[in-house]
Amino acid sequence: MRKGKPRHILAKPEDIADTVIMVGDPGRAARLASLLGEARLVNENRGFLTYTGFAENTKVTVATHGIGGPSASLVIEELYDLGARIIVRLGTCGGLKTEIKVGTVVIPFGALTLSRNSLGMYTNDFCPAAVPHPRLQLAMAEYIRRENIEVREGLVLSSDSFYAEDGYLDMAKELGAIAVEMECAALFTLSHIKGFKSGAVLIVLNNLESGEGLSKEELWRLEEKIFRLIIKALTKAQLL
Repeated sequence: MRKGKPRHILAKPEDIADTVIMVGDPGRAARLASLLGEARLVNENRGFLTYTGFAENTKVTVATHGIGGPSASLVIEELYDLGARIIVRLGTCGGLKTEIKVGTVVIPFGALTLSRNSLGMYTNDFCPAAVPHPRLQLAMAEYIRRENIEVREGLVLSSDSFYAEDGYLDMAKELGAIAVEMECAALFTLSHIKGFKSGAVLIVLNNLESGEGLSKEELWRLEEKIFRLIIKALTKAQLL
């Protein structure tokens, strides 16, 4: 068991809200934080930009988790140590089936993983229970659907290697995955080990079958809308 203060998220416990929305890109964290009231930067160490402010009369932290499970894991662990008890990943994914159109929102109900190293150090020879909190996922799916946004639920593949995953995608599809991303398995697994609620909302940025993709402007407009809906869902569903 490690001892001492967090080494990467150099914030105080009072700086971190119970509810955290995590993103991979520090630029995205800054943009989403601008939608909060009284937002302030509470960490910039190692590029893990972290902001805390208010939305829907609720204290919310927006944190950067970087790329991949190993990076996300250390941020998740330190945020938990600082008091986070609900952690939701808002990110992007690649659709693995033609019918998963760009702009669709994927609500994962589980994550397949290729993380033999990072998660293997947590679970030894056990297959990790990479599943999110069901009520949290259902609430977010409901509120997003109310805005006439296409929502698909299912399994995702969490890969630690962006450029070396091609050979695994066909197998992942056969196992039921509808999209590929890089961090959900780490988040979901750690939520069971540590005892916090986890969730994820993924925007289909590109479709690996059709080659279609969203523009940066389209992505940002959708991210902003989804960010607000996540907070509303958590508040109205009394999950906070």
